[in-house]
Amino acid sequence: MSELFGQSGQGGGILSMLMMFGAMFAILYFVMIRPQQKQQKKHQELISSLKKGDEVILSSGIVGRIFSVEDKFLVLELADKNKMKVLKIAVQALTNPIVPVIEAGSEKK
Repeated sequence: MSELFGQSGQGGGILSMLMMFGAMFAILYFVMIRPQQKQQKKHQELISSLKKGDEVILSSGIVGRIFSVEDKFLVLELADKNKMKVLKIAVQALTNPIVPVIEAGSEKK
C-alpha cells in the first residue's frame, strides 16, 4: 500500500539527513563562529581598558601614545607633539602589554 503513495521506506533518510545537517552546524560553530566571538570579546575588553599613557597600534599601522580618552574617540600623541583624534575601535593592540611575572620559586620541578 505504501508503494502506491510513493513512500517506499524514505523516512529513515530524512532523519539521517537532519542529523547530518546538525553535525555540520556543530562543526561550523566550533570551527568558525565560537573563535570569532572570543576574538570580538577580547578586542572589546582591550578597548574598554584603554587609558591615558598607553602606547597603541592602530589597524592602519600608526603607533601613538594615548593623550586622552573619550566615549568613542581617543586622542593620540604622535612624534613631535602632534595629536590625532581616532576611533577607539581602530586600536588593534597595545605595544606595551603587561605580562605577568612568574616567580622563580613557584615553578614545578
